Amino acid sequence: MPDRSIDVHQLIRLGRAEGVASSPNGTWLAVAVSRLDAKGAKYVSDLWRVGLDGSAPIQLTRGDWSDGSPSFRRDGALGFLSDRPRKAGDDDERAQVWLLPAQGEPRPLTDEPLGVSGFAFARGADRLVCVVPLVPGVALDAMREAEKDRKENGPSVLRYDRMPVRFWDHWIPRSEPHLVAFDGEGAGRVDLTPEPGDALRDLSWDLAEDGGFLVSSWTRHGAVDRIPDVGLVRIDLDGTRTVLRDEPRASYGSPRISPDGQWVAVERDVRRDGVCVSQQLWRLDARDGSGAALATGWDRWPHPVGWTRDGQGVVVTADDEGDVPVFVVEAGGVRRLTPGPGSHAAVVVGDGTIAGLKHSLRHPPEPFAADLSGHVTALGQVSGCPELPFTVERQAAGDVAYFVVRRAGSTGREPVLLWIHGGPIGAWGDGWSWRWCALVAAAAGYTVVLPNPRGSIGYGQAFVAGIWGNVWGEQCYRDVMAVADAVAGRDDVDPARMCAMGGSFGGYMTNWIGGQTDRFTCLVTHAALFDLNAFYGVTDLPAWWSFQAGTQPYGDRDEHERYSPHRFVTDWKSPTLILHGEKDYRVPVGEALALFEALQLHGVDSELAVFSDENHWILKPRNIIAWYETVETFLARKL
Repeated sequence: MPDRSIDVHQLIRLGRAEGVASSPNGTWLAVAVSRLDAKGAKYVSDLWRVGLDGSAPIQLTRGDWSDGSPSFRRDGALGFLSDRPRKAGDDDERAQVWLLPAQGEPRPLTDEPLGVSGFAFARGADRLVCVVPLVPGVALDAMREAEKDRKENGPSVLRYDRMPVRFWDHWIPRSEPHLVAFDGEGAGRVDLTPEPGDALRDLSWDLAEDGGFLVSSWTRHGAVDRIPDVGLVRIDLDGTRTVLRDEPRASYGSPRISPDGQWVAVERDVRRDGVCVSQQLWRLDARDGSGAALATGWDRWPHPVGWTRDGQGVVVTADDEGDVPVFVVEAGGVRRLTPGPGSHAAVVVGDGTIAGLKHSLRHPPEPFAADLSGHVTALGQVSGCPELPFTVERQAAGDVAYFVVRRAGSTGREPVLLWIHGGPIGAWGDGWSWRWCALVAAAAGYTVVLPNPRGSIGYGQAFVAGIWGNVWGEQCYRDVMAVADAVAGRDDVDPARMCAMGGSFGGYMTNWIGGQTDRFTCLVTHAALFDLNAFYGVTDLPAWWSFQAGTQPYGDRDEHERYSPHRFVTDWKSPTLILHGEKDYRVPVGEALALFEALQLHGVDSELAVFSDENHWILKPRNIIAWYETVETFLARKL
């Protein structure tokens, strides 16, 4: 019988730890935690104080608004983004920077006409920098009313002269992100980037500890392949901008400035035709951008999060064979800081410590702290999640690793859900997913199998490259089938009751499976590619698609659609549930409609569920419930 130790109703009520900041005195963390609002219709977030001594967490803010993105001012006051009203009766939901002093109530520091989307205080100076959307050609003091009138009365026209025109779930807006500097009290406003155009749309940046400069990504149109090139610039707080790196077909991201301001650690990748993307860690001179790659012999994709206080080591996270540990890259090589299984996120670096969130397949994110010798301390919990009775196995079929999630102590032969991850460059890890929570399905009586086929990171670059190019239906499909064969041989599952399911690329692979084999009792496909020729012209980033595939439909059309699932729909037999968000611009809803029509035309048992207000992900609490219940009802009937 199903074990309802957790279901979707309990899932959406758990506290969702997100951003983390470490106090200047090194004694506590500020953690942003999302929760359901009073109506159960959306998530709002509060700030919590989590002591590094393991004491019980204390809630710092509360209300019907969202308080998040914590960042400490150098005097210990806590800054955060909030859409709370600036004064009684104000119904404006623009997020601004607020400050919570050690004693007293929160007060606003900014009043930007269209709000603030990100900010940081300098660690050692009286300086605040914000990311602010502004509309070109409109006076600052008239912008709020002008945009309100435009929204209510029009015109709604948006004009473009090049791609991209959409991203994820929205059309590229008229407003442009700017970097704006203030003093620590939100006064002395200076726009550091007066005419940025599109340069800061996909922004990552860091502020030097002395507040004298910042380092930011700087995007420009890619003249070679129409994919945006992302360079790196230094912007001094007097507005002087220095180009540190600007190379054709290169991208830089996640810059982190060393404590002394001399160096910048950054991610770098370079696009070459026919070659799979990779990610390297570079150290650059913060004055002129000269530098080189670090840890060149380490076959992983490192993500820099900070520096050790002596400036000799770069602290990074990286997928590593199903875990996401924290490492330090230093002169002697790469040293792992966090032992054991699990995943780490939102990592911040303090004086001799690191802190952040740790999570696993069996438990949602909770705060942790560690010293640089690797001693880890679990801190007070903020999720409200008890210990859950599930087992997680790590298995492999040849060179393809996979996880198996089951109820602890379950007996009998359970039906199987084979969940295929998206990307395709990505991975299942021993980490919690709010979107794809394996425990909800396992509690309902299914054995959940999470395969990491070709394209999965954490197993070396050659393994990632196995998905690159127009090969989606080749080795990755065989990898998934090898895992299905291995699982079918277990004596605790029923091989006659197996469902393949996935979203995005995982949905594509599910659709490909539908036309290749009828071994699965049913299929569940979410936000999935179906007709690759039709998909190319309507996805938000077609140039990226043609680069990674190496083809496009206006050349050799037959080659482009070689692994397109629509070509094999006449061989599709398995009952199928199709789910999609109508605001999905990465994989537009037309793919779901075309698949549903094709299956209906060919007499395949099929169902369609569309979420009119969701994007590639299903994010709203009541829609999350509907998604899980729709899937579970379908599986209960078919398996």
